[in-house]
Amino acid sequence: MSSPILAVHGLEYVYPGGIQALKGLDLTITKGRKLALLGFNGCGKTTLLLHLNGTLKPRRGTITIDGQPAAYDRRARTVWRGRVGLVLQEPDDQLFSASVYQDVSFGPLNLGLSEPEVRARIKESLDALQIGHLAERATHMLSFGQKKRVAIAGILAMRPEILILDEPNAGLDPCGVTQLLAALQRLHALGTTLVFSTHDVDLAYAWADEVAIFGEGTVLRQGAAVEVLADRELLRAAGLKAPLILELAQELLGEAGDWPTGGPPRSRAALLAVIRATVNRLQANREVELFCQPRRVGLLKSKP
Repeated sequence: MSSPILAVHGLEYVYPGGIQALKGLDLTITKGRKLALLGFNGCGKTTLLLHLNGTLKPRRGTITIDGQPAAYDRRARTVWRGRVGLVLQEPDDQLFSASVYQDVSFGPLNLGLSEPEVRARIKESLDALQIGHLAERATHMLSFGQKKRVAIAGILAMRPEILILDEPNAGLDPCGVTQLLAALQRLHALGTTLVFSTHDVDLAYAWADEVAIFGEGTVLRQGAAVEVLADRELLRAAGLKAPLILELAQELLGEAGDWPTGGPPRSRAALLAVIRATVNRLQANREVELFCQPRRVGLLKSKP
């Protein structure tokens, strides 16, 4: 595995009034991965995200970018936010301009780019999120899901290496979640490292490469999604439930023996494949069992 782009060591943060949000937190973000930050509401996820793009400065601990300690002067923060883009949970907190086109242009213009370059980036971002048809639409006339994609496009136009999203599926209907995840998958395929906070264990299990489990202001464990989310005791300690797909698959494992696909399923389609394979195996075993049973031949007795 390559070295982390962004790493947090012993991070602590206290809000005014003495409320400690982060307590000795460690986290690593590796290039090209999809990392889910999992925990219940109020456990410190959003506070961490605001540290990851330099908005907040830690009380104690360090943040390193490419192995070098992060600086907090104005120039350093501008460069930092160009590399690490943050999309807030509420898109209305991030959309300021009258039209979609103007809003997406805001970031690139502040980078001092030429007009042709800005226009190219706007088109690239709108196309990546499949919202080019909304370019001239007023931002206040958009649906919640459309606003979320416009907010992402505005950050994407700055071409960040890491895209961080706070509760990306919050407030979206199932269709909106599907569209958003498809757009994020396209960005990931183009090389963008993705980090998102959520309390949805099913989303994290199905979609993330890695997960970091939060508990009371710190990371309890970070690792491969399948391994970490199979730890029932850890999930209970964090106030989370096991992913439904994994629970169902584990119930089948007791009957089927080994995973038919070589590993636990991560999607509904994969789970259905496991169920079909299990049913077929049980049917085949039953047929063999019936075939191998001793046959009882009744002898006809002659009438007296």
